[in-house]
Amino acid sequence: MNKIEKMILVICLTLMLGSNTRGDVWTTEESAKKEDPDFSVQGEYGTTTEGGAKFGVQVVALGGGKFDSYVLEGGLPGAGWMKSKKRTKTSGATVNGVTSCKGAGYTAIIKAGVLTLFAAGKEVASLERIERESPSLGANVPKDAIVLFDGMNTDEWKNGTMTNGLLIHGTTSKQTFQSYTLHIEFMTPYRPLDRGQGRGNSGVYHQGRYETQVLDSFGLEGEMNETGGIYSIAAPLLNMCYPPLRWQTYDINFTAAVYEGTKKIKNGRITVKLNGVIIQKEVELTHATTARPVKEGPEPGPIYLQDHGNPVFYRNIWIIKK
Repeated sequence: MNKIEKMILVICLTLMLGSNTRGDVWTTEESAKKEDPDFSVQGEYGTTTEGGAKFGVQVVALGGGKFDSYVLEGGLPGAGWMKSKKRTKTSGATVNGVTSCKGAGYTAIIKAGVLTLFAAGKEVASLERIERESPSLGANVPKDAIVLFDGMNTDEWKNGTMTNGLLIHGTTSKQTFQSYTLHIEFMTPYRPLDRGQGRGNSGVYHQGRYETQVLDSFGLEGEMNETGGIYSIAAPLLNMCYPPLRWQTYDINFTAAVYEGTKKIKNGRITVKLNGVIIQKEVELTHATTARPVKEGPEPGPIYLQDHGNPVFYRNIWIIKK
């Protein structure tokens, strides 16, 4: 990417940050709240306290006043709900300022930031809309860490571009690494009219070989191609993805594969925390994942932030070599 192409990219993204010209993509909470009333309805309803509620509900905006909501028995992910517990999908829409979602025995009525949940016609919970924050968000940089991005410049990145102090997807670290601990914060856009892999798709590639997916997978099942998944290798233990336009954290412990010459004798391993919760634990990296820019081998590799055609932003990136 030459200087002129970079300048065009920065101008386009800066315009996107200030306004919503397409009508279906937002990159700031301020613009989303102002321009799309659905944004203030979607999100999490429940409590941040483990075991503090019998239910949690995640409401996903689909555009045009339509929604899917997911009733989670036991509470929100990381606050009472696990995959072994029941998860029920309901669907509906907003009419005259009241959102109603129905399905499989539950009805959720949302008005003025409060969700009232009914089962068999009886009220079973009254839940407030909450915005959780990762416990490692803005974590202090350890003394022995290498700072890869602090919002000041892109000196540590090849073809690195930033806007408003944020690093834009589609860049590779200049330094290469073997085993390490990585902290990185990311934010996906709000794209209510898109579905699946069309929502905020990017990825953090370790050594340029193994991808931990980045996607707006809020409310989804929690598959290997969703946030927290190791692409083509392992689904997350739990879908801890927050709603779009919320800053989220990956805290990753990566152990490089062992080689004798060019022959791999031991697979690499990875443990991943998403928003403070372990969602991959010592998972073996049996092969390089899809679309990796670097082939498997004994050489150290870079951190690669995938460009998948979505405005995904990163900040507060630091790494500790092991």
